[in-house]
Amino acid sequence: MKRKYKRKKDESEINITPLLDIVFIMLIFFIVTTSFVKEISLDVNRPTKSPVKEQKRSEVISVRISAEGQIFVQERLVDIAAVRANIESNLAIKPSASVVIVSDRDADAGFLVKVIDQSRLAGAKNVSLAAQK
Repeated sequence: MKRKYKRKKDESEINITPLLDIVFIMLIFFIVTTSFVKEISLDVNRPTKSPVKEQKRSEVISVRISAEGQIFVQERLVDIAAVRANIESNLAIKPSASVVIVSDRDADAGFLVKVIDQSRLAGAKNVSLAAQK
């Protein structure tokens, strides 16, 4: 004798309403948490392909950073704390001068950012980066 099992129609269906509720709650959570992330950035003017406007050497305040972390302002060795004062004194003599920072490839990037910050705090309007040949 064969028995036939009858399936009830209600047992074969899966209710997905709670699953959708959980998915929407997670979606809202991720949207809210990612909207508060703020990136800190540094504006750097990249070189363009346009012809270079050359400045006289007397209109440039050169800052060089060696691989060992030494800073030279106008070819004079200074400490990181003295960078701002040196640039301010040079800008007092030449107010329209640009600051050009030449950093060694092996120099610490955080150190370079500190020198750029000190240059901006000194009142330099044009701070440029240059690479050594």
